[in-house]
Amino acid sequence: MHLTEASAPVPAALVEDPLWWRSAVIYQVYVRSFADSDGDGTGDLRGVRSRLGYLKELGVDALWFNPWYPSPLADGGYDVSDYRDIHPTFGTLDDAEQLIAEALELGIRTIIDVVPNHVSSEHPWFQAALAAGPGSAERERFWFHPGKGPNGDLMPTNWVSNFQGDTWTRTTNPDGTPGEWYLHLFTPEQPDLNWNHPDVRREHEEILRFWFDRGVAGVRIDSAGLLIKDPALPEVPVDVAPGGHPTEDRDEVHEVYRAWRRIADSYEGSRVLVGEVWVPDAARFAAYLRPDEMHTAFNFDFMSRSWDAAELRDSIDLMLTAHAPVGAPSTWVLSNHDVTRPVTRYGREDSSFAFAKKRFDTPSDLDRGIRRARAAALLTAALPGSLYLYQGDELGLPEAELPRDVLEDPMHFRSGGIDPGRDGCRVPLPWRGTEAPFGFSPPEPGLNGTVDAPWLPQPAEWAKLTVQAQEADPASMLWLYRQALRLRKREAALGDGALTWLETEPGVLAFHRGERFVSVTNLGDRSVALPEHESILLASAPLDGGLLPPDSTAWLHRSA
Repeated sequence: MHLTEASAPVPAALVEDPLWWRSAVIYQVYVRSFADSDGDGTGDLRGVRSRLGYLKELGVDALWFNPWYPSPLADGGYDVSDYRDIHPTFGTLDDAEQLIAEALELGIRTIIDVVPNHVSSEHPWFQAALAAGPGSAERERFWFHPGKGPNGDLMPTNWVSNFQGDTWTRTTNPDGTPGEWYLHLFTPEQPDLNWNHPDVRREHEEILRFWFDRGVAGVRIDSAGLLIKDPALPEVPVDVAPGGHPTEDRDEVHEVYRAWRRIADSYEGSRVLVGEVWVPDAARFAAYLRPDEMHTAFNFDFMSRSWDAAELRDSIDLMLTAHAPVGAPSTWVLSNHDVTRPVTRYGREDSSFAFAKKRFDTPSDLDRGIRRARAAALLTAALPGSLYLYQGDELGLPEAELPRDVLEDPMHFRSGGIDPGRDGCRVPLPWRGTEAPFGFSPPEPGLNGTVDAPWLPQPAEWAKLTVQAQEADPASMLWLYRQALRLRKREAALGDGALTWLETEPGVLAFHRGERFVSVTNLGDRSVALPEHESILLASAPLDGGLLPPDSTAWLHRSA
C-alpha cells in the first residue's frame, strides 16, 4: 500500500467488490462541457461535484474523466504539461480530491486519463530539451533526429500523423539556423516521448502512484499501443504484418503495462487499467488483456459498425471471441468525445463511423436516429461485460452543427477545413431552462463579474432536451437510460457473463442471458413477433399490435 501525506485510509468502496470493473457502467465526463460552477463558460470540477446526485440517480458505477491537468489545450487537454495538478480553469488539486471522495461516498469510483505517448510542448522536459540542444541528455527523453538530405532539410521519415499531415517538426538553433527535427504522432504541440528512456518509465509509474494514493480507482490509457517506436525509423510498409508497424502495437509495449499492472496490484482494492487500443488483429488485441497487463480495453469496433444486424452480430462475436482466451470482459460503447453522436450517426444513410469520412453538412434523419439510438442503448446495456456512456448520450443529444469560426479541434484545421472535427460532440450539456446556457453556467455573475457564454454554442433546439425537460417525460431518452441501468443492476444475468444467441429471422438480433433474460433488437424494416415470453421488462419503443417495430429493442423475461 502506498500512502502520501495527501492520502487518506482506503475507503471501503474501493475495497469491496474487487471485480466491479467486469460489469461496471462507466460514465465519461468531458469536464469542459459538463457543468460550469463559476460562470466563465467552461465546465469545472465543482460543477461536476454539484451534479453527483444526478449521476447517482442515473445509475453509474464509475466516472471516467478526460484529462483534467494543466494544458495549453492544443488538443483538448491531451497535451499535458503537468500530471500532478489540475488545470486552473477546472479547479484545484483539492477540488479533485474532494470530488473523488464525495463520489466514493455515493458508491461511484473515479477513473482518470493518462496520456503516455506524448506531453505538451510546454512541458518542462520538452522546454529543457529545446534549450539543451543536439546531443544532450534532455533530448534523449524525446525523438529528436537530424533531417535527411544534404542540409537536413527533409524529414527523418514520411510517417503520417493521426491528425493527418506530417509527424516531424524542425527546431531552430540558438543562432537562428535550422536544427534537428522532433517526432509528434499528433500535433506539433504534442512531442512524443521516448519510452526506451528510464526517466520516461519512472515518471509515469510515479504518476500512477500519485493518483492511486488519492483514491483513484483506475486509469484510462490514451493511445496505449503507440508508445514504442522502431529506433531504426523505417518507413511504414505497404503491407504491414501484425506487430510490424514502426510506431504501432510493437511487442515491447507490453513490458510497460506489466510494470503498471504490478503497481496497480500493489494497492488495496481493485485499481484498474483500461486501454485505448486500436489493434485490428484479434490475437494481438487480446495480448493487452493478459492477466498481468490491462484489465479491460475499449471496444471501438462495435461503435464503428453500421446499423445492420449482420454487422453488429459480427462485431459482438468478434469481441467476445477475442476476449475469451484471456478471460477479460469486453467493453461496449456507442460514442465518446471523438465520435459522432449516435442520434446523428444512426440517422445517416451510412451509419458506420470512420474519422476519414467526416464531412460538413452530411444529412441525417434525426427521428430515425433517435429510434435507433434508443434501441442501441438497450442492446449494448444487455451485452456481457462493462458499459461506457458518454455524457449527453443519455439525453439523446445530436451532433451539433457548429459555425466554422467557433471550431477549435485540430482535426478540423489539419484536414484543410473539410472535416468538421470533434467539437460537435463536445458542446456543453443542457440542464434546465428554455434558452442557452440551459443551466450549464449559473445565472449570476461569475468570478469575473459576468456570465460568459459557453465555450461552444448550444443549439436553441436543445431546450426540449434538457435534463429538466426529460425528467418529467416517461417517453424521453433520459427516462429510458435510467430504467435500463436500474434493470441492469437488478437482473443478475446482466453485466459480466455469457451470451447465447437465439434463432431469429434476418434483420433481428436476439440472445438470452442466464435462464430468463432475453434481449431482442429489430434492425429490419417491418415489425416482428417477439419470442415466447412471460413479461416485457422494458422496450425502446411502443409495440405495434404486440409486434416489435423496426429500429427498436425489447427486454423480456421468459418462463424459468
